[in-house]
Amino acid sequence: MESRRLAPTLGIVASLSVVGLLLVPYAVVDGTAVGNYYGSGLLSPWVGGLLALVAVVVFAAGREERTEPETAAGIGVGLGLAAFVVAAVWAVTVPAEVPLQLTTDEPLVGPLTTGTVLEYHRWVLAATAALVPAAGAWYAKTLRLF
Repeated sequence: MESRRLAPTLGIVASLSVVGLLLVPYAVVDGTAVGNYYGSGLLSPWVGGLLALVAVVVFAAGREERTEPETAAGIGVGLGLAAFVVAAVWAVTVPAEVPLQLTTDEPLVGPLTTGTVLEYHRWVLAATAALVPAAGAWYAKTLRLF
């Protein structure tokens, strides 16, 4: 019974993490530079962020049983897969030099610099987006849908 609530909670946390990671570059570099960074890929990662926000609502509705949990799990998997595909396509199609052109070597916290943060940001975003469909699949498994 506990995993019936834990799985959608993981989906909510993963989805909110995707949105939070989309905001990280704004804290590190100038806003117009971030626009260039997000616009340099084939797809905008904000589309994946929007899908992740919808997934938050879906997972929360399923967890609180305001929507049939089976329906919420299925929609969560679908939204999560779409958000992951958008994030992964964007991460792969951003030219490697774009994040490095936006950065400096000024320290942020400890050994982290703006260059380190933006160099790995797109890959961390794609990996975090992969947690959303994984949480949806776990939710479906706890409901014995497969």
